[in-house]
Amino acid sequence: MAALYSWCFSFFLLLAVVGKATAAYAPVFRPTAWKLAYATFYGDETAAGTMGGACGYGNLFNSGYGTDTAALSSVLFNNGYGCGQCFQIQCVKSQWCYKGSPFTTITATNLCPPNWAQDSNNGGWCNPPRTHFDMSKPAFMKIAQWKAGIVPVMFRRVPCVKKGGLRFAFQGNGYWLLVYVMNVAGGGDIAQMWVKGSKTGWISMSHNWGASYQAFATLGGQALSFKLTSYSSHETIIAWNAAPSNWQVGLTYSANVNFH
Repeated sequence: MAALYSWCFSFFLLLAVVGKATAAYAPVFRPTAWKLAYATFYGDETAAGTMGGACGYGNLFNSGYGTDTAALSSVLFNNGYGCGQCFQIQCVKSQWCYKGSPFTTITATNLCPPNWAQDSNNGGWCNPPRTHFDMSKPAFMKIAQWKAGIVPVMFRRVPCVKKGGLRFAFQGNGYWLLVYVMNVAGGGDIAQMWVKGSKTGWISMSHNWGASYQAFATLGGQALSFKLTSYSSHETIIAWNAAPSNWQVGLTYSANVNFH
């Protein structure tokens, strides 16, 4: 009897330990290795020319990204899956680098498209297969003198540190919901997304462009929840009741969850 009690106690203790470890586990995005690339800048000191962009974040001041941003060459942009990713960038091996080679951290908010009229090594900086950052001028000026025009840089992916939860900006109409996902922590990116109305099951959303996902469904008058999977860490989280039943297109709604 004592032996049976000891075996049962050990078994349930093992279950408790395994259950606790499983519940505590969550994929966490880690910094990557440093790699070599090049960087230019666009716009002026106000960064007004960087507003909008291919990721769909709109006014970068209102959406929380500010001026520490960059447009990515298509290799890094990855058909929009690079939107929201965060990078540390450091000027290297140039007379225009600031002393001490300081680095800055930027968020990807735009696409730097190829310029096939220019040679890849002379003006066509964002032509495939080049890895290139076209930074906002304020961000570029944190690592190098702006008159350099172009400088070699070392870069690495780093976790995105964000305050608060995910933000969902709504567009579309009564039969088509288009959602831009912003303020994404962790890897900063989204691989898959689902929406659930208070009267529906989970509906898979397709990737539209940049940081936007769409669902062709009638969801008006329902509170909306979203399930999202990170492109980089593969972590999946659920933002329950992120938008109230009287949600409207043109508005942005905040959740109380975010990636690790």
